[in-house]
Amino acid sequence: MLLKLPTEPVSIQEILIEKNIRLFIKREDQIHPLISGNKYWKLFHNVNHYLEKVPDNPYIITFGGAFSNHIAAVSAVGNMAGIPTLGIIRGEELEHKWRDNPTLLFGKRNGMNLKFVTREEYRHKEKLTEFLQQEFPEALIVPEGGTNKDAVEGVKMMLNEQTKDFDYLCTAVGTGGTIAGISKFCEENQKVIGFKAVNDASLENKIFELTLRQNFNLIDSCFGGYGKINDANVRFINDFKERYGIPLEPVYTGKMMEKVFELIEEGYFPENSKVLCFHTGGLQGIEGANLLLEKQNRNLII
Repeated sequence: MLLKLPTEPVSIQEILIEKNIRLFIKREDQIHPLISGNKYWKLFHNVNHYLEKVPDNPYIITFGGAFSNHIAAVSAVGNMAGIPTLGIIRGEELEHKWRDNPTLLFGKRNGMNLKFVTREEYRHKEKLTEFLQQEFPEALIVPEGGTNKDAVEGVKMMLNEQTKDFDYLCTAVGTGGTIAGISKFCEENQKVIGFKAVNDASLENKIFELTLRQNFNLIDSCFGGYGKINDANVRFINDFKERYGIPLEPVYTGKMMEKVFELIEEGYFPENSKVLCFHTGGLQGIEGANLLLEKQNRNLII
């Protein structure tokens, strides 16, 4: 087993607010220094089950964008295990610019090979996957964002005795694996809220297929689009860190927490509710976000 259960439970911190509800955040970002947050749990069974088969020529292949937390995590797993990895990266224009991208540079330093494809090719990942599986029959091919049935089973471990006492469980949503796992394995009385970082109309059906429960609700938290960062997002993230000592990244958890605070102000949660938000990590993305913000002469994330 390469990825192991933590010896200490992941901490849950209360976020003190002047409202008649109690707000908490579960620090999954602290689970591992390189394999961050939900990515650790999404890869947990995928990688461990694969290694249990003892492949003669192990190889891990996956997909992601320029600043993908998943690409960073898979490259770190490969480096730890001494297994070659391949990242299929969206955007052929990055082929000669990857050294300027902190996420891709991190992947390369972990030994990951990078193959850059056009956005049109990337849209047909199923076809790409078929070709890759034929070329590398022993490879573990993990889908974009790590979302599959093994990932959902891994996310189950984000829930424990500590999380049973909450009325609402909140998570950011990208490809849907994390919310599916929380929805599938949470308590009957708990409500699950997914904060969409991407405008994808098919997400609800994808999540339902993985969980088969209807205990979740999706709320738009794109704030202008996937990966778009406005000045208010940056202010919120910096104020949150200053006030509570907790860093947030701007694509997923930062936008989720900003939207949670908006919902609290609007009275969305009934009085005396206990609300738990999952910090799904991805802090490696801050450096890349700041590079873009700096080019635009805007305030940076501290």
